[in-house]
Amino acid sequence: MLSADVRFEGFTTTDWTRVLSLFVPRRASGEQRSPDRARGGVVAVHRGGRLIKLVHTEVGRLRLDDAVAAWPIPAEELARRHHASWGLALEAGTLEQIMESFGARSRRGDDITTQVVNLALCVREETINGHIDLWPARLRGVPIPSPGMVNSSLDSVCAVGKTLIVGLFEDGELWTSIALHRGPGGFDLILGPDEVRGDMGLLAGDWRRDYRHLARAIEHRAGPPALGCFAEVSTIRKLEVDPNPGAWARAVAVRDVILSPVPAALAIPLGIDAGWAALSALKSIAERVDPIGIVGPSIQAFRDLTSGERDVKSVLGFHPLELLRRVLSREQ
Repeated sequence: MLSADVRFEGFTTTDWTRVLSLFVPRRASGEQRSPDRARGGVVAVHRGGRLIKLVHTEVGRLRLDDAVAAWPIPAEELARRHHASWGLALEAGTLEQIMESFGARSRRGDDITTQVVNLALCVREETINGHIDLWPARLRGVPIPSPGMVNSSLDSVCAVGKTLIVGLFEDGELWTSIALHRGPGGFDLILGPDEVRGDMGLLAGDWRRDYRHLARAIEHRAGPPALGCFAEVSTIRKLEVDPNPGAWARAVAVRDVILSPVPAALAIPLGIDAGWAALSALKSIAERVDPIGIVGPSIQAFRDLTSGERDVKSVLGFHPLELLRRVLSREQ
C-alpha cells in the first residue's frame, strides 16, 4: 500500500494532530461520556491454566490474589472487575508464536500490504486456537482480505498516477487535508495542507465553493484526483460513528459531504443512484414515445452494462465505512 520511498510533506504539528483526532473513539449519540466511565485496559497473562501476571494500563500491576482463585476469567468479566474499557487474556508465549508464524510467512520483497495481511492472519490463528481473548471484539466476523483483494480494491478506487483527497473545513477555513498519491509501488506521497494553503487563493468562506480551490491546488502538487471527499469536520465526526444505514448516502445527497470526483466502486455502495433514477425515468418516457421499441432496450442495455461495476464491498467482503464505525464507536 505504501511505497518504500514514501514522502510525508506539508504537515505542521497542528495539521497532523487534527488528522489523528479524527480517529479518536466517540459516542454515536454525540453525548459526553461519563467521567466515571471505565478507562484503560487490563491484560492478563496465563500459562497452563494458571494466572501469572495482571496489569492495568493506567494503574499498573494488580494483585493476583482474587483473580487467581477465580481463574479462568473471560476477558469481558476481567475488564468489568477492574473497571477497564477493554480486557485481554493472553497465553504466555503467544506473542513469540505470532512472530515465528509471521517470519515463516514472510518473503523477501513483500510490500507493506502483504506484511500487514500476514500479521493479521497470524493473530487470527492464535485467537482461534484460544490463546487470545480480547473484549470488546469489535472486528469479529470481519474477513481478512488477501493482498490481491486489497490491491484490486485500490485499483478500482485510485489508479496508479492518481490521488486520493480528503479536505475538511471549519468556519469557512481549511481545517486540515490529506492527499495520497499512488505510484507504481504504492502510495509514494502523503501531502498535508501546509503545502497547498498558499496556492488556494482568496477563499469565499463557503466550503461548498472553496473545495474546488483545494482540489485544484492539490492536483497541481500531487497529480489528478481519483477521489475527493470534502466536508465540514463536524459532519465527518458524526458520520464516522453514525449507525443508521444510508447515513453517508444521505449526507452526499444533501451536499453535507461532497464527493468530487467519485469512482463507481464507491458510488454504488454509497447508494448514489441519481444516475440510475434518471435512466429509469428516461426509459419510461422512451417506452411511451417509442412504439417500435428501439430506444428503451438500448437504455436498459446501457444500465445493465454500467451496473455491473464491482464495488469495494464485493471485493473485500466488508464495507470500509462500516469497519470504521465499529472501531470508533463507543457507547460505554
